[in-house]
Amino acid sequence: MTEDARAQLAPTGVLRAGINMGNSLLVTDKTPSGDPIGVAADMAREIAARLGVEVKYVPFKSPGELADAAGGDIWDVGLIGAEPSRAEKIDFTNAYVEIEATYLVPEGSPFNAIEDVDKEGVRIAVSGRSAYDLYLTRSLKHAELVRITGIAASFELFVDEKLDALAGLRPALTKDAAKLPGSRILDGQYTSVQQAVGCARGSDAGAAYLRTCVEDIKASGLVAELIERHGVVGRLSVAPPA
Repeated sequence: MTEDARAQLAPTGVLRAGINMGNSLLVTDKTPSGDPIGVAADMAREIAARLGVEVKYVPFKSPGELADAAGGDIWDVGLIGAEPSRAEKIDFTNAYVEIEATYLVPEGSPFNAIEDVDKEGVRIAVSGRSAYDLYLTRSLKHAELVRITGIAASFELFVDEKLDALAGLRPALTKDAAKLPGSRILDGQYTSVQQAVGCARGSDAGAAYLRTCVEDIKASGLVAELIERHGVVGRLSVAPPA
């Protein structure tokens, strides 16, 4: 199985790992040469080591750009939030970490619960093509999503345009709330972003290997160790076993 997987996942002799550099929970720093440092980078390195090859990082500014490159012979594995729309081109493992997604609302907001936000006339700032944007696009019935590229830009849009809510990941919203007096983060979550590892569809042996590999890495305790090592305890959670 490893030989077949290696042939599909590392046809060039190295594992080219697509990394979303915009996720500050999974990429907490960069090396002087620009390579990512963080949980995602170490996960890719561990998978490469188990395959018996070196890892080469392929950075992307956003998850949408990473997903767009699927099947384009740019990356062999992509570390990205698993979403049904992305699964049309990417074969995902189960999640290795989860991140709660919720809303930040401004001072004086009438909203007290997640379900309060989905009302006619409500405008929600969101980082376009993020995993939670894709989820909200499918699930919201009445509220309007106002998209912009990037997490930092979505906060600026929320403030500048005086929108009704900001959709995001709880850890990032916690930092945003500290910059906006009177704002509140709503309890609960509308989804939990499932950060997974994927390969282009059609690589059946590679996909099967990745699924087994990710579960083994979780069970070994390494994911929990990486969360602690990179200082994101309480902001990332180890995903449950498949």
